[in-house]
Amino acid sequence: MNRYAGKKVVVTGGPHGMGLATVKALLDGGAEVLLTGQNEANLEAARRELGPEAHVVRSDTSSLSDIDALGAIVRDRLGAIDLLFVNAGFASLGPFDLVTEASFDKTFDINTNGAFFTVHRLSPLIRDGGSIVVTTSAASDGGTAGMSAYSGSKAALRAFTRAFAAELLPRRIRVNAVSPGFIKTPTMGIAGASEKLLASLGKEGNDVTPMKRIGSPDEVARAVLFLAFEATFTTGAELPVDGGLGQGLFLPHV
Repeated sequence: MNRYAGKKVVVTGGPHGMGLATVKALLDGGAEVLLTGQNEANLEAARRELGPEAHVVRSDTSSLSDIDALGAIVRDRLGAIDLLFVNAGFASLGPFDLVTEASFDKTFDINTNGAFFTVHRLSPLIRDGGSIVVTTSAASDGGTAGMSAYSGSKAALRAFTRAFAAELLPRRIRVNAVSPGFIKTPTMGIAGASEKLLASLGKEGNDVTPMKRIGSPDEVARAVLFLAFEATFTTGAELPVDGGLGQGLFLPHV
């Protein structure tokens, strides 16, 4: 099936998890994809799995010079693009009184500053009528102990999504966000998570999610591609992919 034939796409944070699932779906649909990541082992694994069909580029989202270099690479390899999926992210858990200046800065440098300047640098390369999708998080609504810095960094992306959508209206570029809940990725979104923590997060996700299970990367990828190519009358929106976690749903007592 070639539903994305002729489409050119950039995915930041693409070597594993939700990013990789989106890249695979795009490649299966005939798109040309450039994906980025920082961890060389993850990048090499992506190169082996995806083969020559994907452009795999090392780029640090927290580095403005890397973002500038990425813009030049995208222009040289792809030219104009149809979709920018801003997915690179970082999270660490801990009570707010133990957050250090270094960990706070890293969280915002990647999730917030990096996302902003990725759109800033690459939006001129998006074709008029193209699309941007940003990954926010269910954690940005309400309050979750141990996730103050992460939640704040992702809440900023929700505001960015609306503002970018307004600014890019003259070019008919739609800007939307996908907001995942508990998703079964290799790290469950937590940098350096141990096997014990991953198991705990999986159990917690199954328990607290109204649908009583955690989601899959493929389910997030389908939401991303819906916003990117199908939701042609939607911009400035945030689509939850969280099994009802952020929607105030409760199972009836029977």
